[in-house]
Amino acid sequence: MRIALGLEYDGTAFSGWQTQPDGRGAQDVLEAALAEIAGVRVSTICAGRTDAGVHALDQVVHFDTEVSRPDSAWVRGVNRFLPSAIAVRWARPVPDTFHARFSARRRTYVYWILNDPVRSPLCDGRVGWVFRPLAVEPMSTAALLLVGRHDFSAFRSAECQAASPVREIADLTLMRLGRFIRIRATANAFLHHMVRNIVGALVDVGLGRRPPDWITTVLAARNRALAAPTFPAAGLYLERVEYDQTFDLPAPPALTPAGIDAHPDQDLRTDA
Repeated sequence: MRIALGLEYDGTAFSGWQTQPDGRGAQDVLEAALAEIAGVRVSTICAGRTDAGVHALDQVVHFDTEVSRPDSAWVRGVNRFLPSAIAVRWARPVPDTFHARFSARRRTYVYWILNDPVRSPLCDGRVGWVFRPLAVEPMSTAALLLVGRHDFSAFRSAECQAASPVREIADLTLMRLGRFIRIRATANAFLHHMVRNIVGALVDVGLGRRPPDWITTVLAARNRALAAPTFPAAGLYLERVEYDQTFDLPAPPALTPAGIDAHPDQDLRTDA
């Protein structure tokens, strides 16, 4: 049978999602824990390969197994063998037609920026930090220019292995929450470092280094060298992966990094 899992993890503890020779990938520790419950080796496929330092609120994976276990075993049982930086939140049997990566319709990433003159120890490793004041309005204007179907060559890393640089961003929104700024991006798929490169460009606009319409020039040039530097991984979270409702997978909880004062009347739900 095929089982889907929903994962939450702190990316600072891992060298990214993908398995590593030194065993420090999130995939390594998950597959080792699954093997303890299954009694045999288990191979997993994820919805999105997060980089080192990137976190997940709703990483979705699937695996195939011939052993029968209750859903609770794939959650509480597996969590018993996982380090504290990662946990299985839910488990569901799914049809063989389900694929964690290829069945995903949209993915949402959120980037949290601490915009404060002084760094926060509580947020270390969990947010990006900009100590100069950021103007959110021009950043939002620039973000709108990225919505839609575009060639994002200027916003992907040199190591990106995607066959095409064309992606379609459905939503790209900004919101200030006290001393924090949340940037949320939803697309059918993302290129390597795409969100972090977009954040870097928006920060340049927010600092007044570039006008909002500079984004259009960068897009048209399709030249990574003309864009802003890649922003740190610390503030990036895989927030949600969306599938057809027939798979009946749980929605992720609305969470924020430690130290962010998120009041109930503030909208922290997905814009998707």
